[in-house]
Amino acid sequence: MTANTSTMPIVGKLYCSSSQTVHVVRKRPHVVNGGGFVVMDSSAQRVMFRVDGCGVRGKKGDLILREGDGDALLLMLRKGGIVEALSIYKKWKGYSLDYEGSRKLVFSLREPNSCLFKNKAIRISTRNRGCDFKISGYFPDKCCSIVDSKGNEVAQVRVMKEVEDFYHVVVKPGMDQAFVFGVIAILDHIYGESTDC
Repeated sequence: MTANTSTMPIVGKLYCSSSQTVHVVRKRPHVVNGGGFVVMDSSAQRVMFRVDGCGVRGKKGDLILREGDGDALLLMLRKGGIVEALSIYKKWKGYSLDYEGSRKLVFSLREPNSCLFKNKAIRISTRNRGCDFKISGYFPDKCCSIVDSKGNEVAQVRVMKEVEDFYHVVVKPGMDQAFVFGVIAILDHIYGESTDC
């Protein structure tokens, strides 16, 4: 790690790199594990993560981030019911999963639930570090960033020119890549992309 790069493990230190990383994201059709996407290294040779879309656990709004070898890493659940219907925000919770299947809250994400608040940014808060993040830009255009509470861009989503169903994500040094792709999985679902039913 360089002297000016601090590590920001949210899911785990294993997912933080001392250098900037570039990932290629490929969407999967809904017939494959309920949709989702595959995250590869910049050469598109090695699968780093994959996201299984809706219906994997039998419930709409459940998403699973897996490591490249298939082990479940994060479970993202959308809070629903009458409380959400009356709230001005829709809420998601991201839980880390261990080898025994127990889960621990890692982050929560709030998206505006009312047309009166649609211009408000999507906000993410983390449990173990007390950090807050927001989404800047517009995910459906693949032109957005995850920005920390100090205004630093920690990850960027950008479209890959002339390649349909692919986009790339740049993760800044020290940032937790598993956390970034957990957030991107939720954004993908919110905007009705590959993880939506």
